[in-house]
Amino acid sequence: MNTLSNIWNNPKTSVTGLLIATVTVGAVLSQQGVNLGHAGAGTVVALISAIATAFLGLLARDPGQLQTPPPSIPPAGASATAKLGTLALIALLLPVPFVAGCSGTTVAQDIVNWTPALQSAVATVDSTAALLAPADGPIFVAATVGFDTASNLLVTQAKAYLANPTASLLAQIQSQIVAFQQQVNAGLLQAAKIVDPASQKHALSAVQAVATVVTAMLALIQSVSTKSAVARMAGQSSIKLAAVEPYLDHRQTAEVVAAHYSESLIAAQNQVEQAEQNQMLAGF
Repeated sequence: MNTLSNIWNNPKTSVTGLLIATVTVGAVLSQQGVNLGHAGAGTVVALISAIATAFLGLLARDPGQLQTPPPSIPPAGASATAKLGTLALIALLLPVPFVAGCSGTTVAQDIVNWTPALQSAVATVDSTAALLAPADGPIFVAATVGFDTASNLLVTQAKAYLANPTASLLAQIQSQIVAFQQQVNAGLLQAAKIVDPASQKHALSAVQAVATVVTAMLALIQSVSTKSAVARMAGQSSIKLAAVEPYLDHRQTAEVVAAHYSESLIAAQNQVEQAEQNQMLAGF
């Protein structure tokens, strides 16, 4: 009876607990390779986790608590709201599907699933030079010349690993994703040097579309790599994420991730932020 009474008297706290449990279970299922089927381009588990995360964000931002009461009167429900915000934050920091891979084969499959987005982004890069000022086109082409070869090699390696998941093939993917990341980071720095504002905007947007997919792939590979392998990969990274971060449009990145995994923009933003933090901490 007390349990039912507590749920009735504290509905927001109870709902928050349920949502946190949903996100937690979703993270565990994703780590174990359980997806309950597919929803669009993503999985049912990812979709449910994203919806629960979005509702947690709404609960943590209760508009009823935005009015400022007189200093002598403590805000009604302030303590409860603070607790809700804390619980929501804890849930948002839990591992999410695109950051927490569960096995090498699952990650390789996810890389292959990213192939259409990667090929589209690279095709956009190939056609962007024509949109730039005459003096900027050749610079952009030189900065992005290796994208086609790098993307094709990475996808080929991922498919080979799916067919024959061995440590040596995984090592090849690890090396290739870092090499590709370095090409993209160099391309972003070169695009940022373009003086013409319109040309620079086109160039940065095109390269970032590729960078988004590469960053997602790197996060996936990192999630199934040993600490020594991650350290080796980070050691091969000379152009760090921190150097190109000022030139990235984080909303554009989140929109691509949200579309790929059929999830909310809020969930995608959390995923992207967590992935970037993990990569920076690892030395990328």
